[in-house]
Amino acid sequence: MARAFIIRPFGTKNDINFDDVQKTLIAPALAACDIQGGTTEPFLEAGNIRTDMFQQLLVADIVIADISIHNANVFYELGIRHSLQPQRTFLLRAKSKKAPGDRRPQDEVPFDLRTDRYLEYDSDSPAEKLELMIEALRQTLASEKPDSPVFQMLPDLEAQDRSRFLPVPQSFRDDVELAAKRRQMGLLGLLAIEAEQFFWASEGLRLVARAQFDLKFYRAAKDTWEKLYKLNPNEPETNERLGTIYQRLGDLDSSDQALQRVINSKTASHADRAESFSLLGRNIKERWRSSWISVAADQAQRKALQSPLLLQAYEKYNQGFLENLDSFYPGLNALSLLTLAIELAKQLPDAWETRFETESQARSELDALQIQRQRLAGAVGVSLEVARQRLLESGKEDRWVNISLADFLFLTTDRPQRVAFAYESALAGAPAFYSDSARAQLDLFRQLSVLVDSANKALEVFAPPAPAKETPQPPARVILFTGHMIDPPGTSPSRFPDSIRDKARQAILDRVQQELKRTEGKVVAIASAASGGDLLFHDVCEQLGIEHRLLLPLAPDPFRNESVSPAGRFWEDQFDRLLRKFPAPPYLSNSDDLPIWLSMKTDYSTWQRSNLWLLQEALAAEGKNLTLIALWDGVKTEGIGGTYHMRAIAQECGAALVTIYTADLLSA
Repeated sequence: MARAFIIRPFGTKNDINFDDVQKTLIAPALAACDIQGGTTEPFLEAGNIRTDMFQQLLVADIVIADISIHNANVFYELGIRHSLQPQRTFLLRAKSKKAPGDRRPQDEVPFDLRTDRYLEYDSDSPAEKLELMIEALRQTLASEKPDSPVFQMLPDLEAQDRSRFLPVPQSFRDDVELAAKRRQMGLLGLLAIEAEQFFWASEGLRLVARAQFDLKFYRAAKDTWEKLYKLNPNEPETNERLGTIYQRLGDLDSSDQALQRVINSKTASHADRAESFSLLGRNIKERWRSSWISVAADQAQRKALQSPLLLQAYEKYNQGFLENLDSFYPGLNALSLLTLAIELAKQLPDAWETRFETESQARSELDALQIQRQRLAGAVGVSLEVARQRLLESGKEDRWVNISLADFLFLTTDRPQRVAFAYESALAGAPAFYSDSARAQLDLFRQLSVLVDSANKALEVFAPPAPAKETPQPPARVILFTGHMIDPPGTSPSRFPDSIRDKARQAILDRVQQELKRTEGKVVAIASAASGGDLLFHDVCEQLGIEHRLLLPLAPDPFRNESVSPAGRFWEDQFDRLLRKFPAPPYLSNSDDLPIWLSMKTDYSTWQRSNLWLLQEALAAEGKNLTLIALWDGVKTEGIGGTYHMRAIAQECGAALVTIYTADLLSA
């Protein structure tokens, strides 16, 4: 969600009610564009207006400035924004209200702003321009052109990096770190949702997104990085990570687009660009390999050589290496692909010649490629030697450097025994994934019958490949349950009295069986364990042999005290029986108190937070379908974190809703 900062006069000045303009024009336009934000008023009340105001002028995704009158604060703050950020500053101004013949001076647009575009509104009816302002705000957010006259006149001026000025609370950082260590994907999703509500949202989201990426939770990471992309479409890290994520999820076209945005970015470093060229090369290499891998062995060589993707992939890797000669990885990949192209051309001269009009052109091009290979091999060798020397000086170890040195020998020497020794030394005692990576490179050459002697000799020193692990398949359906607790004694009108628990259990059983019948494949169920619907749901899942997972808003003992024991001994026994099956269930908090970094958030409770967490855990299971079964009295209770709240947020996420109305059970 984008965040705005509004610069404007307050109250009524020059017959313009600026508070009314805020209420009827600015605020509705922001809401329509899903933009949060406000003015300096909250900072004024807190007494730290200057620090917070400067910070907001720098970090806000969009600044809206009303320049209707000559207000010193407005122009001062607008000047600061124009000097700090090149784009996304939106101006508006009231129309002149001077009557014909009125000689009183009218506040004119200052000279330095006269060339700037702004939205003009009628101060007597500002809402008339609402639709126009909504569209203008959307265009401003989407635009990549500078609207700051400072940056327009000084094109070499660099914008400030907003991330340096967005202090993420240490307690939030700690929560993200702990969730990552415990591999709690649903909790990371919850933290991302909650971070969006704060002015440091972008950097909070970045922490979560990095954790999801490092844990290889690619679908969740995709959603979080895409939120960051919406906030800043040109930011190099965001696009680079998205480029990798899309590739891992099989969407190479989207990956290409994201990586090209890094290359086109004016703020990308040489290292960023080198990495993006390399990742683009990987995408092309993957397409190239797919073009021949399923072809019969005697045709694979010809198909691989004739594909234009082979040399295209080489070119991208080579561009990455030239962008940053310290990065030997793209250079080594470029050398590998160029070697394949040259050796295949030598083995299949007729296939190579079909690419050219004459044989002499074919020979000339092959000669040119061999010269390029000699130069490239020299440069890659130096880059690898520098990397090796730096490791020696630092006393550190990096197996990838040693493996890359072995890869380099494989590509540049005709001594198979020496190549084998280099790999044996590099892989001694290394975990299996190092061997898997090196083996894949050698297998590629063997599949195409290039440098076969060296490849075979090297593979002799490799440990046998580990049996392929069966990849766990996501469930066909996730069933999330929410429902009322048993009524306390004397509740009137009754919502869920203990007297109808058997009817409720049967109704839950019927609905779960209905979901099983319409699902082909594995079903996973998720619920908390409050008295009433939750515990009945777990009991039904146990009866049906469904995998069910227990998640608690609070630690087991305080949760038992608050959400189970008031309903009586029967429910305590049910809860204790469930805990014997799940002796250490994940829980959200030790108490009802919100984390310190959330304590300033109004109208928010641990129970609302728990609902969001349960839903994020259900989504994190990555089921093909998601169903919410709700045992509900039909009463809409906004914002308290109960059954209605869960139904609302689950529906927003596209879950199928199955509702059991307690009124029907009471009347049956």
